[in-house]
Amino acid sequence: MTSISVEEGIQKSHTTPQDEVVIKSDYDARLANSDLAPLKKQTWSWYNIFAFWMSDVHSVGGYVTAGSLFALGIASWQVLLALIVGIVIVQVFVNLVAKPSQSMGVPFPVTTRFVFGVKGANIPAIIRGIIAVAWYGVQTFLASESLNIVFLKFIPATQTLATDYKFLGLSALGWISYGILWIAQTCVFWKGMNAIRKFIDWAGPLVYAVMFILAVYLVAQAGGISHINLNLSSGKPLSFMQSIPVIITAIALVVSYFAGPMLNFGDFSRYSHTYKSVKKGNFWGLPVNFLVFSLLTVICASATEPVFGKLITDPIETVEHIGAPVAILLGGLTFVIATVGINIVANFVSPAFDFSHVNPQKISWRAGGMIAAIGSVVITPWNWYANDQAIHYTLDLLGSLIGPLFGILIAGYFTISKQLVAVDDMFTMSPKGHYWYHKGFNPNAVLALAIAGVIAVASAIAPSPLKQLGLFDITWISNFSWFIGAGLGYVLFVFFERRNPQMPQLDAASPEVNNGALPANN
Repeated sequence: MTSISVEEGIQKSHTTPQDEVVIKSDYDARLANSDLAPLKKQTWSWYNIFAFWMSDVHSVGGYVTAGSLFALGIASWQVLLALIVGIVIVQVFVNLVAKPSQSMGVPFPVTTRFVFGVKGANIPAIIRGIIAVAWYGVQTFLASESLNIVFLKFIPATQTLATDYKFLGLSALGWISYGILWIAQTCVFWKGMNAIRKFIDWAGPLVYAVMFILAVYLVAQAGGISHINLNLSSGKPLSFMQSIPVIITAIALVVSYFAGPMLNFGDFSRYSHTYKSVKKGNFWGLPVNFLVFSLLTVICASATEPVFGKLITDPIETVEHIGAPVAILLGGLTFVIATVGINIVANFVSPAFDFSHVNPQKISWRAGGMIAAIGSVVITPWNWYANDQAIHYTLDLLGSLIGPLFGILIAGYFTISKQLVAVDDMFTMSPKGHYWYHKGFNPNAVLALAIAGVIAVASAIAPSPLKQLGLFDITWISNFSWFIGAGLGYVLFVFFERRNPQMPQLDAASPEVNNGALPANN
């Protein structure tokens, strides 16, 4: 096989300057460009990681998710317990998935090369990229709905655009709002990771400020905290034994909500200067930040009942009910910014790396991001988002594959390779390279993904039709599809590697081996 050198094939249109990464002369351009190569210097602090999680948590989806847990029929203290346990589990898993990328200074798709093979790594890259495109479209559409409210309030003439003109299922006003946000997100993304870091550094705190103002306003309108019932549970109270499975389900929902950002986190942890700073940022950004935001969510949602006469768990609807122009402008634009924040960090950056990874010679990080952005329009998310069945089958099917990818990566890095990776071999197409395996694919990883993926997908989408057919009701299992996929991915990959070893056993003392277990990386 003829090797293509980086000098012969690498593009100059990448966001990371080549003098900021390690690009060796023997790196194959089919595997390397300045966006995928190891970083020379990692500069992000713990606050940047903290801000990343603020952008993920402080969104309309995070608000609705946290609020919905209080309506499961269990007591408030039990919901808070589920929130704490769930987010601590997320923190532990995030710390694990952060380690290989931070230690080697490379994004997620590159880290999968030592597990799946230098060619096989495109399988998880494509899967993750497709998932991100779907969610990118949905999140942009949801943010555009908030922007519609601002337009309708301050420019009444836009009502005609909202009702009289439609194209491909979306109103003219919807297209305008979607287009504005599409361009705004693209502009932030196009300026590169430094601009994204600056954006998320202030976007999360801004939402906090508005949430505090909203909470104070609603509590005052309700006549004080004593007039608010903080227990949002509905229906007949559950006994302790009845509440246990509900609490477990609530924990699973918290973990599942963060499944995407959790898998994507390596794309950001690669920029952190130490693993210790990553763990510190994760601590403040996940259990501490999530708990505070959840409490603010409960206060705001609980106050809507005495203030508006009904429980409202959607912050956009809450702001709309306030009616005051300043409130709609401030609240609407803030939650637009919040949604843009999570969309960029969770659904824009990652597919940019994924699609660039498929063909580094022809697809730069920016080009990969534009593929995702254009794809988000082509799928017309407003059409299938309005269809409950379409959402259930599409997003659950895609999301179910996140678990196996996570489990296989963790098994490969911590259990099989013992955190020892020959980084240079992840950038060579030579059959003599450690990660060439069989024609560039590790059969154990591919087989584990196929089996775990099929079972995880079945656990997510099969229970609902089985119930509708009147066979049996196991719909509860859908809430645990991520755990099923992650657990099976881990166990199957370890089993296959033990039975038929493919991954190399490297010498920790070798200067060519990255040892993530060394104290210097902690």
